[in-house]
Parts: sequence; C-alpha cells; structure tokens
Amino acid sequence: MLGGGGVDGAIHNAAGPKLLEYCKRVPAVDGIRCPTGESRITLAGNLHAKFVIHTVGPVYGIDPDPEALLAKAYQSSLGLAMERGCQSVALPALSCGAYGFPWDKAATVALAACGRVPFQNLSLTFYLSGAEIMHSWSQALAEAG
Repeated sequence: MLGGGGVDGAIHNAAGPKLLEYCKRVPAVDGIRCPTGESRITLAGNLHAKFVIHTVGPVYGIDPDPEALLAKAYQSSLGLAMERGCQSVALPALSCGAYGFPWDKAATVALAACGRVPFQNLSLTFYLSGAEIMHSWSQALAEAG
C-alpha cells in the first residue's frame, strides 16, 4: 500500500504523492494496514479513476493455504468495488510476480473466485503483463469452459 515494487509501485508512480497520503490514512492494526487476503480502498490521486483498491495476495510457498488467500483477495477487491458503486475494475495477476504464485494456478484460482462473486453492472478486466502470463490465463479460461 505504500508504493513498494511491482504493481503497487507502478500505481503509486502514476497516481502521484496524493495516493501515498491517502494510504497513510488507512488505519493500521498491529502495524498492518492491509492483511494478506484483504483489501482496502482509497481515492486515486492523479489516476483517471475514482478509487484504488489495494489488496495483498499471498507469498506462494510461505503463506499457509495460498489458494484460499488469493481467492479471498480477489473477492474482497470486487466486494469493495461493488460497495462503492464502481462501474469497472481492473485487476492484476495478484501474487504472480515477486510473490511467486505459479501463473496457471493463480489464473485458475482468480477466475473461480471472481466467478463466485455475484456482481452486477461491473465490468471486470484482468491486466496481464506479458504474453506468457496471458497464455496461462487464456488456457485457464478455456479449461473453465
């Protein structure tokens, strides 16, 4: 949430310093602003969006039950989007970078988790950075039928 690496850093760079101010206002519990598998929402700073939904996916091979935590992260993000009346949401391939989640497993979990959310009037886009990850997710979608 505080502009680290990966997607978080890219979003903070694009949104400008206001986003960091908004994130610092999110209350921390035991020093943690957003526990693994949960999501928080802030205003979007300089982005062409109203909100940024921050979520923390599991570290594969370290966090217990990473599939359940990953599913919870996607579902909590969509839940916040619906609570705020968002019309569209773009989600990255959570935990697939530095957190080491295998792309094929992550795709299967993400698609199943998002498919269980009864969302209406919400356009969902997955942002997938690169041909290999796109192929993994396309394969998972085809297998899901």
